[in-house]
Amino acid sequence: MASAAAPSDKKQYGSVRALLAATDDVALLPVANPMLVAIGVMLASLLQILDTTIANVAIPHMQASLGATSDEISWVLTSYIVAVAIAMPMTGWLADRIGSRRLFIMSVVGFILSSMLCGMAQNVTQMVLFRALQGATGAFIGPLSQAAMIDTNKPSRQSQMMAVWGMGIMAGPILGPIIGGYLTENWNWRAVFYVNVPLGVISLAIMMATLPSRKLVQRKFDGIGFALVALALTSLQLLLDRGGHIDWFQSTEAWIYTFLCVSAAWIAVIHFVTAREPLFNRHLFADPNYVFALFFSLVIGVVMFATMALLPPMLQRLFGYGVIDTGMTLMPRGVGTLMTMQFSGWILRRGFDPRILIFSGFLIAAFSLWEMASWSLQTDYYHIAVSGFIQGIGMGLIFIPLNASAFATLPPMLRTDGSSLLNLSRSIGSSVGISIVTFELAHNLQVSHSDLAAHVTSSFTDLIDVSTVDRFQTLGEAGLSYIDAMVNQQAAMIAYIDDFYMMVWLSLAAAPLVIFMRKANLSRVAAPGGATPPADVPH
Repeated sequence: MASAAAPSDKKQYGSVRALLAATDDVALLPVANPMLVAIGVMLASLLQILDTTIANVAIPHMQASLGATSDEISWVLTSYIVAVAIAMPMTGWLADRIGSRRLFIMSVVGFILSSMLCGMAQNVTQMVLFRALQGATGAFIGPLSQAAMIDTNKPSRQSQMMAVWGMGIMAGPILGPIIGGYLTENWNWRAVFYVNVPLGVISLAIMMATLPSRKLVQRKFDGIGFALVALALTSLQLLLDRGGHIDWFQSTEAWIYTFLCVSAAWIAVIHFVTAREPLFNRHLFADPNYVFALFFSLVIGVVMFATMALLPPMLQRLFGYGVIDTGMTLMPRGVGTLMTMQFSGWILRRGFDPRILIFSGFLIAAFSLWEMASWSLQTDYYHIAVSGFIQGIGMGLIFIPLNASAFATLPPMLRTDGSSLLNLSRSIGSSVGISIVTFELAHNLQVSHSDLAAHVTSSFTDLIDVSTVDRFQTLGEAGLSYIDAMVNQQAAMIAYIDDFYMMVWLSLAAAPLVIFMRKANLSRVAAPGGATPPADVPH
């Protein structure tokens, strides 16, 4: 006799055998113009990615305009990140329940309206609430865009479409500070949010005209699982974002966040193993390639986004670059990424082993970080740009093969859930990475400053005799301030170098784990008939 769960499983996931029988090179959701769909989907995705970093540059102007304290204005960023983390795990269930097309369009509409509200905010309370709404509505855009790019293209073109999608994901964090700085300097901080409106409307119009939808699925919502995941992620994001303000584990607040995160995560794992219909399908975690893709997404989030978080302030504060100059210096990184993403898509379609590309990408990224660790305050634009270009090459070699391998063996009905988890993993990795490198930067700056200051003696410089500086009163104080600034500058450079070394070792440690992935033939990525489900998927 069939188990009680069997009918609901069949109702939920349909017939996998029927999908496996469709071996032709045909898209799961055929459309008349896949490229037009891609433009609409990618425009929405790019706007959502941009908003994770575009507002950072405008924070000082926003603080002055809204009359907020530094602690209050930090919630403008925190509320967005926390809202994204809470909402994103619901993507798969909502897409099944109300339809992927309807959810995508509603998400873009909500993102446009919340962006307008952010631009009209009159006080910090309104801004925090509107940013949380913007994060909650925009959280679905990333996973749905990735699933749509796969579903609307035939298998032989899916690796190429993943390259196009990856360009937007990689370009967003690079372009965000540049666009945000330009808009803030030439108009005001409100333009940072208003720019989403016309571009969002264009994306919305394209999707309403062309975007298809999957069939609705009657899927029970796992309220307990969602509540546990939401509590764990919220606690983690609050700890990471608030840690620097509350002196980390010297405060009770940090320990409360840690306790809630660990407890909720532990109970969530037990719940997902034992629940009849968990929030995330357990068959996702039966695919080793997908599980390793989740891990590598964490590493990419740390290495890529932490590096992007370090470089702009380093170039502006230590090297004296302006906002636009900083953007132009970082641009070669994006160029390298775009080039190798296209190359990766092209070579994967010819049956090349994706594990070799992923392994090579980590080694190239580690080499570029090692080059960065040799920088000094005299490093010129050329060396900074070349190191960034090399790192972009490495990231491009990792990103596309990794995403393609993750989806190659997943049944199509698991793509939306799988995409939401991959995006969530990368988001968590970026939050963790940025918090770690920021903490290490501040700590190593203090240590290096103390070490360097110990060597400031009378023989340190011919400009000032520090043993008799008190004779010169105001001029002596100015001389000491100048020396202290020099020591601070050198200590900061040493602290940045220590962070680069840390990421070198992380990249090298991750690279050998590629051997545990299974070789996937990506000449027909994630074909509807080529996706082999786990043995226990109901069919």
